[in-house]
Amino acid sequence: MLFTISYAGNDACDLGYLLHKNPSRPQTADFSFGKVHIFYPEAAPELCTAALLLDIDPLDLSRGKSGSRGQALFDYVNDRPYVSSSFMSTAISRVYGTAMSGRCDQKQALADSALDLSASLTMLPCRGSTSMLERVFGPLGYEISWEEFPLDEKFPSWGLASYVNLKLRARLRLRDLLRQIYVLIPVFDFRKHYWMDKAELDKLIRHGEGWLEDHPEKSFITRRYFPGLRRFTRLALERLDNGTGGSSLAIEEDEERPASLNELRLTEVYNELKAGGAKTVIDLGCGEGKLLELLIKDKSFNRIAGTDVSLRTLQYAAERLNGEISGANQDKQDKQERLSLFQGSLCYRDKRFKGYDAAALVEVIEHLEKHRLPSLASVIFGDAAPRTLIVTTPNREYNVIYENISPESFRHQDHRFEWSREEFRSWAEETALRYGYEVRFKDIGPCHGEYGSPTQMGIFTKTSGSGESSGPDIQDGET
Repeated sequence: MLFTISYAGNDACDLGYLLHKNPSRPQTADFSFGKVHIFYPEAAPELCTAALLLDIDPLDLSRGKSGSRGQALFDYVNDRPYVSSSFMSTAISRVYGTAMSGRCDQKQALADSALDLSASLTMLPCRGSTSMLERVFGPLGYEISWEEFPLDEKFPSWGLASYVNLKLRARLRLRDLLRQIYVLIPVFDFRKHYWMDKAELDKLIRHGEGWLEDHPEKSFITRRYFPGLRRFTRLALERLDNGTGGSSLAIEEDEERPASLNELRLTEVYNELKAGGAKTVIDLGCGEGKLLELLIKDKSFNRIAGTDVSLRTLQYAAERLNGEISGANQDKQDKQERLSLFQGSLCYRDKRFKGYDAAALVEVIEHLEKHRLPSLASVIFGDAAPRTLIVTTPNREYNVIYENISPESFRHQDHRFEWSREEFRSWAEETALRYGYEVRFKDIGPCHGEYGSPTQMGIFTKTSGSGESSGPDIQDGET
């Protein structure tokens, strides 16, 4: 990934002073996620360009780099080494940290001045619509242009890729350019590579000072900066609105706030598992372990398992559940004995999926390609065949209620499809009939008279033998 900054003006090579990087000496820095190279492809009196090249090894991400904490960051198949993401933001803050602060002892007056600057970012994620580029960068005074690409030149019917090469031009201070780029890259990517805590609030407020508080898309930017963290979003917006810039406010649970859709969804799944009399439960595609966190608190569930294809996500789940498991020694030991986590694919038969009263597929099926659903059904309904199986998935019809979701896009960047209520019912009833289940349906979340509820649930109950079972095997411990 490449990030460049160009300065056009008298003594343009003074850009080297402002960035604290000598134009005549290329530099390389090693970080846990890869190498950063800083060099100047152009250094003339009238125009100077500084380039930051981020080189990430895909194997380091998936295996964990030697010398780091030894933990894998991402699955083998991912776009992280090839797109401008939070890795790029981190590299900018570490390499250009002094420039972001606005300090330049030798050229302080220049650092405090508005300059004719331009910047470029290669492969910036822009899922949904390129109109986001105008909405986000336009109010900041940038001239904006971008280059789009076909997803695959051999298959033009697939349409355009979800990435652009972005070019920006404006007259502003260098520190403002760097801070804005730092904040806005993750807003477009909508996926950070590090765990976010309360300190992230301070970073957003500090780097957003002077431009974010008056931005017309302030709410959109803040929500995307804290993906899925509604409390952080709320507190950040309060601080931006009130002009409070100090340390992070204490994050407290708001007892009066309405439950989120995810909380409603998990509660409904939990209630159905209880109503079905399940004593042993497996969460298939457990993600970060939020359902498991509910189940482990209830001693009536005497054996609980979670599985996911992503090792990194399972590590998050383990961290979450370790916090829940802490407590008195006897209680802690009891919870540890009841819970297990393991990596596995839902499209391959696995003996570890068997032997549970109930299984849950909570917001999972939409992350698979449609042509893999028959394999999943064969593995879960046919081979594992729990007595009760609960499936939830988004209701596509409800998307028109949400802001910032265009008709052609999905709720999450990793969704491969989203079904209408009729489509989900058709698949569920056909699958139930094939594998010997009965199914009933439930809506979750606020109900709209025309579009229904945001989440749809199918509760499958076994009525006959194991039904069909086919598909490739996978042995215990394989992935």
